[in-house]
Amino acid sequence: MKWKRRALAALGATALAFCGALPVAAADDIVLNEDLSVSGDYDWTRFAGENITLNVYNWGLYISDGSDESVDVLSAFEELTGIQVNYTTFDSNESLYAKMKSGGASYDVIFPSDYMVGKMIEEGMLAPLDYSNIPNLAAIGPEYLGWDFDPDNTYSVPYTWGTTGLIYNTTLVDEAPTSWSALWDMQYANNVLMFNNSRDAYAIAAKKLGLSLNPSSVEEVDRVMQELQDQKSVVQAYVMDEIFDKMEGGEAALAPYYAGDALTMIADNPDLAFVHPGEGVNFFVDSMCIPATSKNKEAAEMFINYMCETSVGYANCDYIGYSTPITAVWELLDDDLKYSPIAYPGEEVMSKAEVFTTLPDEINAELDAQWSEMKSYDESSGSWMVVIFLVGAVLLSGFNIWRKVRRKMRDTY
Repeated sequence: MKWKRRALAALGATALAFCGALPVAAADDIVLNEDLSVSGDYDWTRFAGENITLNVYNWGLYISDGSDESVDVLSAFEELTGIQVNYTTFDSNESLYAKMKSGGASYDVIFPSDYMVGKMIEEGMLAPLDYSNIPNLAAIGPEYLGWDFDPDNTYSVPYTWGTTGLIYNTTLVDEAPTSWSALWDMQYANNVLMFNNSRDAYAIAAKKLGLSLNPSSVEEVDRVMQELQDQKSVVQAYVMDEIFDKMEGGEAALAPYYAGDALTMIADNPDLAFVHPGEGVNFFVDSMCIPATSKNKEAAEMFINYMCETSVGYANCDYIGYSTPITAVWELLDDDLKYSPIAYPGEEVMSKAEVFTTLPDEINAELDAQWSEMKSYDESSGSWMVVIFLVGAVLLSGFNIWRKVRRKMRDTY
């Protein structure tokens, strides 16, 4: 994983020691380089020479791309298949959805989370998959298939999974927090970071109140969003990928984020630590999907199949720190990641974990509206307006008294 690679580099570990942990290619595999091999019974070159470019849209920092001594799985795919990859990133499911909905760009492979997969299915935004082109679906553990958002996996193949939790700076936080309520604690005023997307932020406030992270009514949305508005006085910034620089640089005391990214941040700043709050957390599955508008569907299915190859899946999860749904990949991981309570939490955490569901349109619209209103609400501005109103009232009252006194004096004369 990224954090381990950096730690090994700092200790001066040899490349030979690291290579001993890599998966070994089978005799009939196609060896791409010392790190990657793929199945030899799949036709990887059938699009060679056709000048195909796949537009792949993924989360930031969410693939082994050759940086920080990682394996470049994208360039290896291009060399293997002759297909070019135009790889770009987004920072939230909502950003992905907005970009897709606007029609401003055309993508062939996207990586939405569970509830967003469900939303896109309902709106006809995804293409059904032809699994004759994705035989590596068989490598996915059955416990990661058949979720409510796509019960037959008609439209989605799991990529990674994970949980949310609290990452905190041990030099700024005396005791490990055990509750989401730490994000509302006034002692950390202007030292708290918060998710900059409505669904994750709502989930935390809902759990703090003892509610489900999936709202059941408009009234429930309003109640929970009020809790987020009450939090604003302690929030330094609403962030997504910006959290890396802020937490690694010691610019904030604590923040909610995804467990896989927490491992990366902890590797870069040993003062950081991570906990799963006792009220419960979000358990999520990020998937690979093909938009209904893709012009290269079969080539996109080849890319998804490639991403499920054992050596490719190993390279990705080893680098980004997120949890793998591929059984063979988990078996190859080093014990410090395989048994990490952050990446692979135990029953105590998972028994209270909850998965996002696709919300009804009415509730989803209310959540979006209330989120926008909450974000635009300025507490300091509101306080000044009260002061201005009171000063104005006093001046108006004084003016009226002066007029009455002046009239009385005039009448006397």
